[in-house]
Amino acid sequence: MMNWLCEWWRGGTAVVEPAAVRDAARLAQIHGASFAQGWGESEFEIMIGERNTLVHRLRLGRRVIGFAVSRIGADEAEILSVAVDSAHRGRGLSRSLLLTHMGHLAGRGVRTIFLEVEENNQPARRLYAATGFVVVGRRERYYKQANGEQLNALLMRRDLS
Repeated sequence: MMNWLCEWWRGGTAVVEPAAVRDAARLAQIHGASFAQGWGESEFEIMIGERNTLVHRLRLGRRVIGFAVSRIGADEAEILSVAVDSAHRGRGLSRSLLLTHMGHLAGRGVRTIFLEVEENNQPARRLYAATGFVVVGRRERYYKQANGEQLNALLMRRDLS
């Protein structure tokens, strides 16, 4: 009884599941709040409908609080974006989201995953390192901020096989 009450108080159990077109507006909202250049609702609608793109949502109770998006090509994938609503960060939910998402990529035959992460984004770098990604390169001035500043990206890789 107490576990159920605790889950209810926190908003429910976190669930990672395939995103649907109806989620596009919420995913765009989370993305826009998480990154300098947010993706629009139509971009999410297109990605959700593409066969080579895998989009998962992270749901807590009835509320979508995060997502992961990857593009698949042959036996490789690139994680395009991972985000969790700022009110729910720091609880390990992004790790569960990422690990589940990677499991689905493996189920589709993906053997190697790549991603880019802003060099100064320590929380994301810790998440990726903790889930087995290693730095394999660097891209100078890859990310452009709203104020015009350009930030470096690290290219990371994780082998699933």
